[in-house]
Amino acid sequence: MQQTASLPDGFVYLDDVISGIRLDLRYCTTDNFVGAQIDGYLQPRGILTVAAAEALAQVQAVLKPAGLELSIFDAYRPQQAVSHFLRWIEDPADCRTKADYYPQTSKPDLLRLGYIARRSSHTRGSTVDLSIVPAERGAAALDMGSHFDYFGPESWADYSGITAQQQANRLLLRRLMMQAGFVPFPMEWWHFTLEDEPFPDEWFDFPVQ
Repeated sequence: MQQTASLPDGFVYLDDVISGIRLDLRYCTTDNFVGAQIDGYLQPRGILTVAAAEALAQVQAVLKPAGLELSIFDAYRPQQAVSHFLRWIEDPADCRTKADYYPQTSKPDLLRLGYIARRSSHTRGSTVDLSIVPAERGAAALDMGSHFDYFGPESWADYSGITAQQQANRLLLRRLMMQAGFVPFPMEWWHFTLEDEPFPDEWFDFPVQ
């Protein structure tokens, strides 16, 4: 367990409350659609509201007997990170990640189409981006048919151009998350928001550390 910094009331670190949770937090690295560590991500810690973390623990408990675990790409996101995304969109010269993340569209269209928002639900603290992986370390993650933050139809929840196994993997994640009270985002198979989120009208900006 890592050293725990002080969090605002109502927030917790995921690895403090969910046993075996896997953290693959891309915005604390350069392995993301911007190609740089994102503002506000100072340490690779997953943070959510208490309510969202407790709901997520239910999903983890269902997966455990099957030898599976959740892997978290992103959880709470400070507003300064969203601002970083918006500055990136406004820089037309920086297209180094286009082939891997948005080959079919332009940077401004990512905002227009809803892949990136000026106000993100992540900043309210009850939205999480995640997938399912085997509990056995080193084993490959369940194949979902596209990678995290791929901005295109292949990532839509109802995209039909994937294999039956990939569809089944997406449906497993979607079913378990909805049973725990999360609402899916149609354009991203990995993105879920707690339906009864505790801060529906607040956007936070404390750093991830």
